[in-house]
Amino acid sequence: MNDSTGRAHIGVTGLAVMGSNIARNFARRGHTVAVHNRSRAKTDALIDTYGHEGDFVPAGTIEEFLDALQTPRRVLVMVQAGAATDAVINELADNMDAGDIIIDGGNSLYTDTIRREAAMRERGLHFVGAGISGGEEGALNGPSIMPGGPAESYRHLGPLLESISAHVDGEPCCTHVGPDGSGHFVKMVHNGIEYADMQLIGEAFDLMRTALGMPIAEIGEVFRQWNSGDLESYLVEITAEVLGQVDTRTGRPLVEMIVDSAGQKGTGRWTVKSALDLGVPTTGIAEAVFARALSSATDQRERARELQGGATTAAPVDTAEFIAAINEALYASKVVAYAQGFDQIVAGSREYGWDIAPGDLATIWRGGCIIRATFLDRIKEAYAEDPDLPSLLLAPYFRAAVEDAVDSWRRVVSTATLTGVPVPAFSSSLSYYDALRAERLPAALTQGLRDYFGAHTYRRVDMEGDFHTLWGGDRSEQRV
Repeated sequence: MNDSTGRAHIGVTGLAVMGSNIARNFARRGHTVAVHNRSRAKTDALIDTYGHEGDFVPAGTIEEFLDALQTPRRVLVMVQAGAATDAVINELADNMDAGDIIIDGGNSLYTDTIRREAAMRERGLHFVGAGISGGEEGALNGPSIMPGGPAESYRHLGPLLESISAHVDGEPCCTHVGPDGSGHFVKMVHNGIEYADMQLIGEAFDLMRTALGMPIAEIGEVFRQWNSGDLESYLVEITAEVLGQVDTRTGRPLVEMIVDSAGQKGTGRWTVKSALDLGVPTTGIAEAVFARALSSATDQRERARELQGGATTAAPVDTAEFIAAINEALYASKVVAYAQGFDQIVAGSREYGWDIAPGDLATIWRGGCIIRATFLDRIKEAYAEDPDLPSLLLAPYFRAAVEDAVDSWRRVVSTATLTGVPVPAFSSSLSYYDALRAERLPAALTQGLRDYFGAHTYRRVDMEGDFHTLWGGDRSEQRV
């Protein structure tokens, strides 16, 4: 089609809550926004309710929508990930010109984004996979945005996205992450860290509720206090809010009336699958995903309640002291979750040649996103001091913080075990820390067993090369 003479700076198609809120965000920041939805009713509803917030150009068809846009056309797609996204992308591409830009702002699997970017590049179009975090509120008031794709497209798109993103210390929570699927990859890992963070918070809550027998309202106050210290973060803040909510029907804490079966939309599973493929031990994230799966096995759990737990010990006598220990264990475990997530990002960047700067992600995750936390400033500083940091746990600040917390961490995990409170994320995070710092691991025995039954060979500590023992023969050793 010919270059349009439209006046809209950007278009948004897909006007469910997230799409509508981002369109409103653009308009509130002074941008003219073309808006489109498969169902015209949603477009009309947006204009009727929020049209006064800025300059919107409603469109009923894709052709009208694209004609409303300045060139190069910039279209943000906010539809359900999967087949629906492919359908919208293809319809747009059939009506766009070389140099136009399609942005997928949904939670798409990064390998799909790699495929789509290559296909659009073949057609002369720019394709950007943009991770967007912050939920409905962030979409409206300022999210964290993680766009991947061609660097050239960011020159056209960057100022628009940065203008609607959250800002911290004057810096936008938006940066060009890298080529093709890199933006959706880091958003996926972000969500994996989010899974781990929520699981750890849940385990801290369960220890206070079950092991200490504290009332829900008091636990909420503990989280409120924690949010003014090192644990200050969005998730700790809203934990206090959720625990303080009273059910209007029963007068009991709302959390007691919610079925203890946690849902998931797939990004946590994607993170774990990717980590397995990359050979990165994201154990905290994996335990969080499995914990949700176990919580959802309601029939199995109901039958298993008859199982005996053996002898358990009484809860600690000094409640205040144990709450302080949980605080330290939670902080140390959160550091492990972020360390593992950043390890996965570094590994993915290396695997796909993305050249992602971890410090940039710490910068843009400080505001707008679900895992925003005060200690992201510390992560930013750590990568600024050493861009090639082998692990966050080796950064001086985090090393000192975790080493100071490790005694409390051990006490919390052992107390949980002795009192029968499940803490899979706390305990796996501590085991990861211990394994990472261990001089020798039992992997030597594993390798010996592999050589015994499968002749998989092993290496020696005292000489170079690969070796195999003739286990079924004279047990002599051969260099292979």
